[in-house]
Amino acid sequence: MLALLFIIGLFGNLIGTLAGGGGLITLPTMLLLGMPVHSAIGANKVSNTISTLSSFYTVFRRQEITIAEAGPIVLLCFIGGLVGGLIASLFTGETLTILALCLLIFAFVLSFLGKTDFGDNITLHLKNRTRALLISVGIYDGMFGPGSGTLLLYIYAGEKLSYMKAVVLGRVGIFATCFGAAITYVLSGQILWTETIFLMLGSIIGSQAGIILARKVNNQHAKLLLRFITIILIVQLALDLFIFN
Repeated sequence: MLALLFIIGLFGNLIGTLAGGGGLITLPTMLLLGMPVHSAIGANKVSNTISTLSSFYTVFRRQEITIAEAGPIVLLCFIGGLVGGLIASLFTGETLTILALCLLIFAFVLSFLGKTDFGDNITLHLKNRTRALLISVGIYDGMFGPGSGTLLLYIYAGEKLSYMKAVVLGRVGIFATCFGAAITYVLSGQILWTETIFLMLGSIIGSQAGIILARKVNNQHAKLLLRFITIILIVQLALDLFIFN
């Protein structure tokens, strides 16, 4: 079981770094292994916090991002993740799945209208709308999670950032939302630490590999990859909602 957690952490974060949707691999597998749902979500949040922090350190060391750029995103997403973790029990899993489906379908349609194509910008100018979207994704990620990394990439693509910059800022956002949510799960005693550590070790390696691969992906290929992962997310969530429930 522990070796499997390491493997799913690796592949989940590799995919999650490139296009989001890593939770499609990690969360269902942990549930199939018999982990309680809150422990599985908590393990995801803790492992993602550490793995995305390692990614941030890597890109910061290469001067691909500055503290000044990351700071506002960390603050906004952390607030959202913390709030989401606190109010998770107020919503049913069905309600959150419907919310995720609506958001992903909307983002997918926008991608064909040219509203969320990656551009050449390497600097994010935070508007009030962008701030609100970052907090909203943070709340959703704290409550539930699957698709949050993909939604962040759509937000950054809508600001015409380059794909690599969007990936970097996406990792920063996921770090903050997971950190905020992880605090609530740790304090509530929901974490199974042995399982979480093995998942985390795989996640760190997967996240680092994803950053390396992202540098080799152009904007057009990134758009196709993002759409592909979005379709898989939509299908998976729809199956969970209409068939498996």
